[in-house]
Amino acid sequence: MSNYEMIEMRKKIGDILCEFGEKDQRIYVLDSDLAKSTTSAKFRDTFPDRFVETGIAEASAMSIATGIASEGQIPFYVNFAIFVSGTAWTQLRQAAYAKANVKMIVTHPGMDNGPDGATHHANEDIALVRTLPNVKVLVPSNVKELKQAIKMAIEHDGPVYIRCARDVVPDVEFETEAQIGKSTVVEDLGNDFALIYEGTAAAIAYEGFEALKEKGYKGKLINIFSIKPMDIDFINNLASTVKGIVTVENHSVLGGLGGAIAEVLAQKSEHAKLAYVGVPDVFTESGKSADVKAKYGLNVNNIVEKVESVMK
Repeated sequence: MSNYEMIEMRKKIGDILCEFGEKDQRIYVLDSDLAKSTTSAKFRDTFPDRFVETGIAEASAMSIATGIASEGQIPFYVNFAIFVSGTAWTQLRQAAYAKANVKMIVTHPGMDNGPDGATHHANEDIALVRTLPNVKVLVPSNVKELKQAIKMAIEHDGPVYIRCARDVVPDVEFETEAQIGKSTVVEDLGNDFALIYEGTAAAIAYEGFEALKEKGYKGKLINIFSIKPMDIDFINNLASTVKGIVTVENHSVLGGLGGAIAEVLAQKSEHAKLAYVGVPDVFTESGKSADVKAKYGLNVNNIVEKVESVMK
């Protein structure tokens, strides 16, 4: 697993949408003045009649997407995570209430938008979106999973939120196919611990797992592709098998991946100890993405310390 290519997934969004858009004339793409950054500009250049530029009007974009969906088309609203989940949250809630067939691909999640200002960091988007009924929340960790997530979104009748890293991630393809509501065991060396990550935190999770291996610990590395619905049976079984569980997320530790797993484990009378690696209850600072992430907990030392604490 140590030999893998690092890749910026968001650069593949436009290509994948064009590929599906060629086959399915129902696919539309909406943008709010960030098509170059999200690479949806490729769809604009290829299918201009099915591309809607709303300008910096995120709430309107979500409402337009809902209208397009009501006409039997499949709209993909592609924008930064902070704007889709935050600025347009009320309109997203209305779309979810109506079970509108709206798809969202969000880039620059968590601290991926490092130098563009703390106001552009989306450390709360999982918490905001997963509380909404009817919405599927998928977090691909490699290009293959991104393509699979978009395919699932097209095939699913209802809102789907796809969280796509702007920062680089290990482009490791798994043998098993991604599925809504399922997780993937990336590596299984034993039951000392389980390190569970969401896709946009894959890089640091892999580094942390390698560091734990070097220290002689034998654990499991788990990829959570589907945050909502979550693989509840798998999590329950895992919590009865390993000594401790640590979640790794490019997100606040409040309401995100760790919170979702805690909600599952709270239903059990006994379970493995649980600890979180992610952003504490603070607003993050602006700076180089890697530096900001390291400062706010997404670093190898923190992962190792948390795993050692839950194994005691």
